[in-house]
Amino acid sequence: MLTKDDYLSGQVLLIDKPLHWTSFQVVNKLRWEIRQAFNIKKIKVGHAGTLDPLATGLLVICTGKMTKQIDTFQGQIKEYTGTFVLGSTTPSFDLETDINQTFPTDYISDALIHDTTKQFIGDIQQYPPVFSAIKKDGKRLYKFARAGENVEIKPRTVHIQEFEITHINGLEVNFRVVCSKGTYIRSLANDFGKALGSGAHLSTLRRTKIGDFSVSTASSIEDFIRSLKD
Repeated sequence: MLTKDDYLSGQVLLIDKPLHWTSFQVVNKLRWEIRQAFNIKKIKVGHAGTLDPLATGLLVICTGKMTKQIDTFQGQIKEYTGTFVLGSTTPSFDLETDINQTFPTDYISDALIHDTTKQFIGDIQQYPPVFSAIKKDGKRLYKFARAGENVEIKPRTVHIQEFEITHINGLEVNFRVVCSKGTYIRSLANDFGKALGSGAHLSTLRRTKIGDFSVSTASSIEDFIRSLKD
């Protein structure tokens, strides 16, 4: 069982983020629970890489002096699994917003889907979603988007190490991606749809790995809280 001094000197906690929670909410919850469990007035807690509220999976949480390692963890290769839905797009590239366009899909074969992944291996240019937390002129992009304001977004170079189609069920395409820091899987879904000529959006997303850390060894928030009280 970890002690007060353990958390203050620094721990790396692996948490399986639940659906609809923000990464910030997870950090705040864990900080509050640690403070309550050990009667600590102040403790540093941070995460090594944001997950969208509609995504689940691995959050690497650092406490105390280990928060100095956050930048190192953030820079490591990440693995995701999830589902693209072909034939329709949304402004946010996922289910945060409603479908705004639909496209024909009758010409799309399983072979074409698998073959299209080859276009996205290696270094690629990617535009971040307008519904993202990236800042422009000191303001987060999603605030521009929700206000209906157009804003110029510059592409960035990201690296896709692996892009595998794991299952196809009609218009639902399951995938696994291994990629660099800064890769938006929502943007990959949108770009993949464009490459197919049909449009696509992200319907589910789960982060399974960050470097050598795996979600298979992560705890739920509830299990972590129980461990503090054991």
